[in-house]
Amino acid sequence: MNAPLSSTLDPKGEQAIGAILMAAGRLRVDENERIVRLQRDKGLRFGEAAVELGLASEHDIRYAMARQFEYDCLQADESKVSSSVVAAFDPFSVQVEALRALRSQLMLRWFDPTAGRKLLAVVSAARGEGRSWMAANLGVAFSQLGLRTLVVDADLRRPSQHALFGLDNRSGLSALLLGRHAPDAIRRVAGLRSLAVLPAGVVPPNPQELLSRPVLGQLLQQYTTAFDVVILDTAAGERCADGVMVAARARAALMVARRNASRMAAVRRYAERLRESGVGLAGSVMNGD
Repeated sequence: MNAPLSSTLDPKGEQAIGAILMAAGRLRVDENERIVRLQRDKGLRFGEAAVELGLASEHDIRYAMARQFEYDCLQADESKVSSSVVAAFDPFSVQVEALRALRSQLMLRWFDPTAGRKLLAVVSAARGEGRSWMAANLGVAFSQLGLRTLVVDADLRRPSQHALFGLDNRSGLSALLLGRHAPDAIRRVAGLRSLAVLPAGVVPPNPQELLSRPVLGQLLQQYTTAFDVVILDTAAGERCADGVMVAARARAALMVARRNASRMAAVRRYAERLRESGVGLAGSVMNGD
């Protein structure tokens, strides 16, 4: 979505953009004053004047607009979150607009808190198809609606959510599945007020056995009480049954494939395994250019 630089509520809103940029260290007080003078002289919007003077980029203005409208986003140079979590950094990019469209479809097709539908597993048949990337970015996208969102890394073989969100992985889901007390296992993500992440924790030698324990269902029940949306990252389905087991707890899955890489026969086989386990496909998405 290409938001115009002039998108502001009123003159007070325009002034707020300068304040936001100064608070973020992207604009000095004297630069703000130069922008305001040009704005008044030429009858421009604040963003237009800032860009014309070369004191702010379009990206800076869009960042400030996101803050102005209470749309959580991060600054790449001030966050430990990976830049690949694009929904957290560039809310006006084509990629993020596509994620918002997917979010809307999922809200229509699956998520319904009144019916108890708060869980969604993100699955793929093979590795390298963008499953974890999708889970992380969808988690951010849902949290930007103001929904209390939890991303759970249930891939106990090759976990990645801790790396994507810049968190340590010393404690997480694997410890909870063992019944260990880990009150700090769920972490908040600084700058994203409605988002929390449960990393996988230490990679165990018996992931399938851990995920088959009743405690997983008990944990998810607790999380659906505390959160509005719970996104579950899973292990690739080609070599293990972990993903099917997790998806069965969620009752619904989003299938991820990669253009020019995924084998459609494998995707279809995995979709059939999910259906046989009582998992409904809430949708499918193709990653890649």
